[in-house]
Amino acid sequence: MREVPDFPRAGVVFRDLTPVLADPDALRAVVDALQDKIDDSTQVIAAIESRGFLLGAALGYGWRYGVVPLRKPGKLPVVADSVSYDLEYGSTSLELPGGAIQPGQRVVVVDDVLATGGTAEAACTLVERAGGIVTGVSVVLEIAALEGRSRLAGRDVQTLMTV
Repeated sequence: MREVPDFPRAGVVFRDLTPVLADPDALRAVVDALQDKIDDSTQVIAAIESRGFLLGAALGYGWRYGVVPLRKPGKLPVVADSVSYDLEYGSTSLELPGGAIQPGQRVVVVDDVLATGGTAEAACTLVERAGGIVTGVSVVLEIAALEGRSRLAGRDVQTLMTV
């Protein structure tokens, strides 16, 4: 992992997992470690745009989960629901594709980084409003100083590394 200062805005240190994703052994180790932390009853991965897509697809393929992409606004042809939220450097929305999560499905939310928790909280809200059951939130890296875990109180939050 590398740290990129002042990206995407001044004062923000971006944690970039590209070196991990580019290394086949590191990628396999990360995906295997994420899988080890996912609840056995999980049926579907809700993968957060965009690096969550890469991790979610690998998990889905390797362990036969369905994968649902949670997208930024304007990227989906059919939108079931949308949630707006704040980031450490602005605000945005997350959208759920229509018909992708069925009532009662057991869903884990997957992303690369847990920072302020806004994105993961929005993802959980989308899953639950669609009738899904969130079995957990799994990320590679948690930035503890931003206290994102506090926005996910009562949820099973699994991280591979905390800084």
